[in-house]
Order: sequence, then structure tokens, then C-alpha cells
Amino acid sequence: MTYEMIIVIIALLLMLVGLFFEVARPDLLVFSTLFLFILLGFIETDEALVGFSNQGMLTVALLFIVAGVFERSGLVERLISSFLARAKSHKGALSRLIVPVSGFSAFLNNTPIVVTLTPIMRKWASENDVAPSKYLLPLSYASILGGTITLMGTSTNLVIHGLMLDFGMDGFLFFQLAVVGIPITIIGLLYLIFIGPKVLPNHRSLIDKVSESTKDYLSEMVVTGDFPYLNRTVGEADLRNLKGLYLIEIIRSSGKISPVTRKTKIQVGDRLIFTGMISTIADLQKRKGLQLDTGTDLSLDDLKNGSNKLQEIVVSHQSSLLGRSIKQSRFRKRYDAAVMAVHRNDERVEGKIGDIVPKAGDLMLVVTGEEFEEKSQEQKDFYVISPVQHQKFYENESKGWFALILLMSMIALVTFQVLSIFKAMVITAGIMLLTKMITPKQAKQSVQFQVLLLIASALGIGNVIIQTGTAKWIATQLVNGLAPLGVITILIVIYCLTNLFTEFITNNAAAVIMFPIAYEVAIDSGIDPMGIAILVAIAASASFLSPIGYQTNLIVYGPGGYRFKDYIKVGLPLTLLVMVTSVFIIYYQFV
Repeated sequence: MTYEMIIVIIALLLMLVGLFFEVARPDLLVFSTLFLFILLGFIETDEALVGFSNQGMLTVALLFIVAGVFERSGLVERLISSFLARAKSHKGALSRLIVPVSGFSAFLNNTPIVVTLTPIMRKWASENDVAPSKYLLPLSYASILGGTITLMGTSTNLVIHGLMLDFGMDGFLFFQLAVVGIPITIIGLLYLIFIGPKVLPNHRSLIDKVSESTKDYLSEMVVTGDFPYLNRTVGEADLRNLKGLYLIEIIRSSGKISPVTRKTKIQVGDRLIFTGMISTIADLQKRKGLQLDTGTDLSLDDLKNGSNKLQEIVVSHQSSLLGRSIKQSRFRKRYDAAVMAVHRNDERVEGKIGDIVPKAGDLMLVVTGEEFEEKSQEQKDFYVISPVQHQKFYENESKGWFALILLMSMIALVTFQVLSIFKAMVITAGIMLLTKMITPKQAKQSVQFQVLLLIASALGIGNVIIQTGTAKWIATQLVNGLAPLGVITILIVIYCLTNLFTEFITNNAAAVIMFPIAYEVAIDSGIDPMGIAILVAIAASASFLSPIGYQTNLIVYGPGGYRFKDYIKVGLPLTLLVMVTSVFIIYYQFV
């Protein structure tokens, strides 16, 4: 082992620790690690940045645009809603949800599918008096399983496909992963339908919890005529930096003001609505001209009227909110929304709202203004997962059907090897832009640039692992240590390592780090590299044990009221089923 290998391994371990403890956004941590290797001279700049021109990464970018068309068309929502409407039992509803979702996820980005279906599923659960936690985790798991069937089912498959091309391999055929993907999807769905309901928790949503204890979250002060700051701004009245309290709305005869800005002027008769640590309301009562309204009948429903809405959002892995307090991120001005409560691990985060530092997976209850929808789409810092009151489908649903026909046509050409997956997606995205199915601005909003930075940086780190000899050294140690135990043991260890990395550091980073090592193991142990590539792709996607390994798991984490142990309880049997099935098929097909 050389000193370069030692430094590479130490740097990677530190990166893993940083990712696990959410020291910074994943893309920034991975890019910083790559930058360190460049500074140390372990890799040339051109080779370090080759990931930014990798075919797999660029295909993922194009798929974001294609998925954006379907997300805006409402087509998937319409189909799933029609399936659920005919359900006659809870088990029947679960089947009608997860079976088509796994099918859609084989051809579409599963993240927007889960984002759009989460509020629909929660609304259905509420109407049928059943906990949404019985459905949301299966929704995520089904989307993950479906993504293992085709080349375009998940970004992980495309990333490994690009790596295979870089290694001089042929890459995946469109349905090549289906040899493992279809069996594990069928087994996984059967488990979720027949065993899942028995082990899934029975949790309520955040809105339901807050609705049952409104007085713990809301307090109202009335401005009287002797208030010394009448017709002066909120900032001048020092009502923005209160200890443990947060002014979220002003109700006056002319209407409601929400979110409240520093420049909002206070008038006599204003009803000031506060949220936060209500135990400190006594301090506010001491102020002249502010009177506590103890007989108010204010409820959460009052905040939903008019242009303001009460909504729930889930903080994403790539959010720019991470690492900064709500106040420091200027949340109110940036998104036209005021944070009312933050829940983490199914418990409310105590303290002053503005001082809370969000983490990935946090569930926030926010009161939104008119510009919230537009601003939230531009930022992509969180997922909006509030139940819809009235199902709304876009007028351009016909575009969704045309886009579906176009996509299926391109898939047929890829399947018969007329076009590569990259060329097919270039043509598909180009036609969608030319026919105005999606505007350039919408296309830009659909692309998750932070995900692309993560993939490209991880690909550069993969090159470092190869060029420093680290991949070869680790592979040699694995083969020498495990060879006496047989090839099946080697396959199990490769699967478990990849899957463990996925749970800690997200799927794409795990795939890029493990593929070079697995490739060297395949060469040294006589396993077909194609088989080992499929195994790594499946293991990197099959994230069922934690909310942080896969975006869809994170999306349902807060809305389902799940705890970390729920993922272990439900996901461990599924993980074992998928691992055994995958290893068995790879062993008999490629060894």
C-alpha cells in the first residue's frame, strides 16, 4: 500500500462521515473531496473533471427535462387516482397504488412520481380513515424496485452505464437489468402487499397533529390604541426577533398579511398571529398596547382561507437551506412563506423558529403567500407534499399522452439498438422543446443541477480510486480474503458494501465508488464484469433501510411520520429478499 492509497482511503472515510452527519450538502462534500485530490496532484484536472462530460450524467440531465413534462401534465396523477377510486379494501388500494407505480418508475424519474402522488395518497387515506403511513413507505419502495428494471429507470443505472463505457465495456442494453429487476420487483411487491401492512406503523400527519392542539402552536395578540408603534413597521416595533416566538400573520379588516415582512406597518385593531414557544407569550403581554386574546376561536383552517395556504414541505438532500438557520436563509422573503413548525423524527423541534437549522428530511409546516408556488419551483430546495383539497389536473394533459407516445417510440429504438440511450433522450428532449410541450425556463427548473454536480464529482473520485491503485488494492484484499469461501460469498460482500454505502451516502456516490472496486474483483475472481455491474446497480438502488439513502425515502419520511426504526423494521426483510434473489440470479447467469 502506497502513501497515496492511505490518503485516498482516509479522505474517502472522512467524506463518508461528513455525508452521514450532514456536515454540508452532499454535492459540495463530494466536490470538495475531488478538489482536494486535484490539489494533492493525485489526478490530472482533465481526468478529474471528466465526469462533467460523462454520457451517463448528461443522460440523467435530459431525463430530468423529460420527467418535467409528465410532472406538469398530471397524467400519472390521473391514472393513479382512477385506480384508487375503484379500490374496495385497504389491501386492494395498496395494490392499485404500488403495482402501477413500479411500472411508471421503470421509464420515468421516480422522484417526481413520489412527490406528486404523496399528497394524493394522503388525501385518499384521510377520506378513508386510514393512516397515510400504511401507504407512503410502500410507495417509495415500489418506485425504487421499478427503477431497477430498465436502463433509464434510475440515475444510478445510467451512471454505471457511463462508467462501463469508460472502462471499454459495451454498457447496458435497455432491458438488460430486467433479468434481476423484474424478479426482485415481483417479490418485493408481494412482500409489501401481504406482509407490509402488518409491520408498517400507524402514524398521523403533521397537519392532523397540529390541528388537534392548535393552541400549542398559535397565539393571538390584538393591537390596541395605546400601542406606541402604531403606523410604524414591524421592524421598528421589534416584533421580528422575539425570543421563542415568530410573527407569521396579521389579520385586519381589509384582509390578511402573510408572510409578514420587516416593513409591514402595524395598525390599531390588527390581530397578530404568533407561533413558536408559546410559554414565552407572557413576556409579550407586558408590552404596552398588545392584548392577549384568550377567547379567540382561531384555528389552522383560518390560515387556509383566501390567498394564504397552510402547506407541508420536506427539506431535500441538496437543499441550500442546510447548514443555515431559517432566519439566516431569509426563508420568509426568499419563498414568500412563514415557517410555523418544524418536525424531525416525528417530533416537533423546540426553540425559536428562526434559530432552527433545517436538516434533510425535516418536515416544515408553512403559511404561504401568492408567490410561494413560483418561488419554490425555482429553488428546488424542498418538496411540497400537502394534501390537495380539490384534485386539479393540468389543461395540457394531452401533451402528457403525446409525450408518452414519443417516449415509448424512443425506448423502442433504444431497445432494438437503433439509437443509444443518450441520443434517444437528446431527440426526445429536443422535440419536447420544439413542440413547446415544455418551455426552456421550465426545462431549466426541472433539471436538478446539484444532483448532476454530485454525480460528476463522484465520477472524478472514481477515477482517483482507479489511478492511485486503491481500487486494485482493495479488490485484491477482498479476493484473497474471500476466495476460500467461494464466489457467492464474494458477490454477497460486494452487494452488502454497495448497499451499506447507499444507505449512508446516497445511491449515485455509492455506485461510483464501488464500481471500480467491483470491476477489479470481477477480473481477479473470474466473474463476468457485466454480472458484477448489474449487481452493483441493483445494490446501489435497493435502499430500504434508511430515509437518507434514496430521495424517495426522504420525501415520505416526514409526511408518513416515520422514525428511523420504521425503515429498519419494514426494510430489512425486503433488503434480504432482494439481496438473496439478486445474488442467486447473478451467480447462475454470469459466473
